[in-house]
Amino acid sequence: MAATDKQPGRTRLIGGPGILLVWLYGVMVVGAVSRSAVQIATEFDKAPLAYSLSAVAGLVYGFITYSLVRGGETARKAALVCCAAELAGVLTVGTWTLADPSAFPDATVWSDYGMGYLFIPVLLPVTAMFWLRRSRTATQ
Repeated sequence: MAATDKQPGRTRLIGGPGILLVWLYGVMVVGAVSRSAVQIATEFDKAPLAYSLSAVAGLVYGFITYSLVRGGETARKAALVCCAAELAGVLTVGTWTLADPSAFPDATVWSDYGMGYLFIPVLLPVTAMFWLRRSRTATQ
């Protein structure tokens, strides 16, 4: 069951397994944002689509992390929508990189379904959506 914090009516989303989700999303924020920032600053012309997609992934991870920490029903719903969009992005980019490798001269965070990140990019949104749905039913 999700714990409540000091603000009335706001349900914490980071109790129990939610803490691990926040930690993993935080790691992915640092990884995706730092990688894309360096690549965009130093070699953007080499693979602009790949580096831009990695930056977008980092922003999505950051928003989900913020939503999980913020808590509350609105944040839970926003995180759920972002996790679904993240999963759609991972599946789209992952399939695209396998079907047409020449479209991505360099890898993105979501290339090959996140193989370069131990498949965490494809497993994380599924796990987060499960947790977010469970946290909703635990508070009702």
